[in-house]
Amino acid sequence: MATPNYTNTPFDLTGKTALVTGASGGLGSRFALTLASAGANVVIAARDAANPQLQRLQSQLQETVEVASVSLDVASQESISNAFSQAEDQLGPVDVLINNAGIAIPQTALKTDEQLWQSVLGTNLGGAWFVAREFATRLVAEKLPGAVVNITSILGQRVNSGVMSYAVSKAGLEQMTRSLALEWARHNIRVNSLAPGYIMTDMNRDYLQSDDALPMIGNIPQRRVGDPADLDGALLLLASGASAFMTGSTVVVDGGHLQSSL
Repeated sequence: MATPNYTNTPFDLTGKTALVTGASGGLGSRFALTLASAGANVVIAARDAANPQLQRLQSQLQETVEVASVSLDVASQESISNAFSQAEDQLGPVDVLINNAGIAIPQTALKTDEQLWQSVLGTNLGGAWFVAREFATRLVAEKLPGAVVNITSILGQRVNSGVMSYAVSKAGLEQMTRSLALEWARHNIRVNSLAPGYIMTDMNRDYLQSDDALPMIGNIPQRRVGDPADLDGALLLLASGASAFMTGSTVVVDGGHLQSSL
């Protein structure tokens, strides 16, 4: 029987460098803190590295690990390349990529115009692809292993009204996860996805705490929305050696929502 390829703990990321896109708010900042808690040095990336939220996060992370903040626009391949170069200059090669940057613009299908469609698909799917490709290209050139965690959504597996473009982008990201896992396994690069259900963040707090959300919450088998901390274990599983024999998988964290009828 093979010996597990971890030492002190299956979730240990000591000596690894993780890059988190969309780190200036929402789940991204939580992901960065979670990775740091497991010992990883962290590159926090957002469109503007001078963003006050990103700077506060950097100050917090620096208390325990090495940190770099970089400007990264997932819609610009030049920006992506520059961000990785800056990260490598400061912290060395990136071992773990958390593909978290994304947007949601609620709109019905009939009212979704080309600009909205291109914006959502370009960020959530195209941007994730460009970042993953840059990450893998550098690792392959140096013959180094790595792990990609694409942040998808349960809306990539089910539908809801008014979020067609977002749901399509997340479904595409899950299929991209499987395709890249197949192609990059030979390079020892694992690609998995984490699919959250409804998680309380500053972006959706007003809605999820309103009466309008009560029917939806009542349809979640655990009868609550998630807290960002509920994603910690799944994130560390996919980012660490604990999932050494996992690639092309999607881990769903939704309180059982996918098992409900609506």
